[in-house]
Amino acid sequence: MRLRLLHSLFLLIPFQLMAGTVVYTDAGHPPQNLTEESSVVWLDGPDRLQDSIFGQLAADPQLAAQQAREIIQSPQWPGQQEQIAQAYRQVVHAWEIGLHKFPAVVFDDRDVVYGTADIARAATLRSQGGK
Repeated sequence: MRLRLLHSLFLLIPFQLMAGTVVYTDAGHPPQNLTEESSVVWLDGPDRLQDSIFGQLAADPQLAAQQAREIIQSPQWPGQQEQIAQAYRQVVHAWEIGLHKFPAVVFDDRDVVYGTADIARAATLRSQGGK
């Protein structure tokens, strides 16, 4: 239920390009050597965020639907909804720029170094031509 709702929500708002250095990773591969010019896209971010907002819903479908409705009708929901949408837009952007392996460090939405979440290491490999 929540996936269908959230899927349609994140498509409504355009995503801006992420210039600079971006680490695309997950909780299992934390970023290293971040700079002020770099950012992180957590590919497992949407799931982790939804889990933190919705928690463990009841096994009974009717009770689970009621629990979800209570969350969606709460005053916090608009802000939470935007956070989820933003997290999904970032994941979609990874697909749009053609990333196919993670972790990855992307420089200016153009140059990619796969297999590391370490910006310093990725910059060294990039300068050596090992993309």
